Amino acid sequence: MLKDQDRIFTNLYGMHDRSLKGAKARGHWDGTAKILQNGRDWIVDQMKASGLRGRGGAGFPTGLKWSFMPKESDGRPAYLVVNADESEPGTCKDREIMRHDPHTLVEGCLIASFAMQAHACYIYIRGEYIREKEALQNAIDEAYEAGLVGKNACKSGYDFDIYLHHGAGAYICGEETALLESLEGKKGMPRMKPPFPAGAGLYGCPTTVNNVESIAVVPTILRRGPEWFASFGRPNNSGTKIFAVSGHVNNPCVVEDAMSISFEELIEKHCGGIRGGWGNLKAVIPGGSSVPCVRGENMKDAVMDFDALREVGSSLGTAAVIVMDQSTDIIKAIWRLSKFYKHESCGQCTPCREGTGWMMRVMDRLVKGEAEVEEIDMLFDVTKQVEGHTICALGDAAAWPIQGLIRNFRDEIEDRIKAQKTGKVTAVAAE
Repeated sequence: MLKDQDRIFTNLYGMHDRSLKGAKARGHWDGTAKILQNGRDWIVDQMKASGLRGRGGAGFPTGLKWSFMPKESDGRPAYLVVNADESEPGTCKDREIMRHDPHTLVEGCLIASFAMQAHACYIYIRGEYIREKEALQNAIDEAYEAGLVGKNACKSGYDFDIYLHHGAGAYICGEETALLESLEGKKGMPRMKPPFPAGAGLYGCPTTVNNVESIAVVPTILRRGPEWFASFGRPNNSGTKIFAVSGHVNNPCVVEDAMSISFEELIEKHCGGIRGGWGNLKAVIPGGSSVPCVRGENMKDAVMDFDALREVGSSLGTAAVIVMDQSTDIIKAIWRLSKFYKHESCGQCTPCREGTGWMMRVMDRLVKGEAEVEEIDMLFDVTKQVEGHTICALGDAAAWPIQGLIRNFRDEIEDRIKAQKTGKVTAVAAE
């Protein structure tokens, strides 16, 4: 279990002062100018050595992503864009950083932007996050007043501006290229890749888009050294990670712990166990609503990192753990997610625009048991026609929960169809 002195986010619960004074007392903004003096290449190399993988869901190595930015400017400005559009159902980790520990993000923006020769950074924050926006804007204002950002940031000779942009609550704008479109004032619709943002991103200039948590951990990694960060978790899954556990546990929480912690330890130590005991655990969605669910018995011994969760047929995603006990109507729960993805599809790609609605309507009938058993395979087949055939990953996000349901709980779907045919439909499904 992670020791308190190894936690990067020391004010995750808002118990302490979140102002600049409080942040400095907890060790932030300490020697930032010295870090910048080491130069861009040093910062990128340190980030590569730390093994940090993106915390927004895909898990792409952060240092590698930064190194894609052009070494020499061709006259175009470069930008860092922070993706604070945290709209994945079940995910609530970035909001705690912005609300209670915003200076970790502001300092991270400065260092990351410097490493990529970006003189401006845009933080795109989710439309519903009103209080988070206020806390973050206050932190940015304090940093400007103290000379930590702005002209000659931290007396380093580097000019750096940071802008906070409020979205309008569209899930699709969490996809990096749709976010850039929205930031430019256009409809939030994903772009075709290539060109990738590092070649032509915001306003056609070199851009890197990173998640809030990926940027907020940077200053601490550089202060304590990449070896320290890499000492947590298994190889290729290093560092500390914020887990957001919701659902049927005795104490739902957001907590920072080491990567590769076992699921059992995460639940027992931080969440007071499963409601009704481990025998009552039915299913777990380990990484936000777009990753497939896992049966409870397969999840108990699972390890919470990118590679181990792939082995149980799911993904770490944003590490938003949704726990469901035996009282859950799992078919109805997955139907609710398919309804969400139908609603949030931007409609640009035909497989997603048409497929999400089609899948939801079949799920509608499966919840009630008003379908044929053959339709289960047909539904699975359609998810495969959507998955991987769209510009962005929303098609995959709509397909995976349904695939997980069919793979893991096919017997329940079939039982409900049979019960409906014989007139013995359960009370849960009839609601």
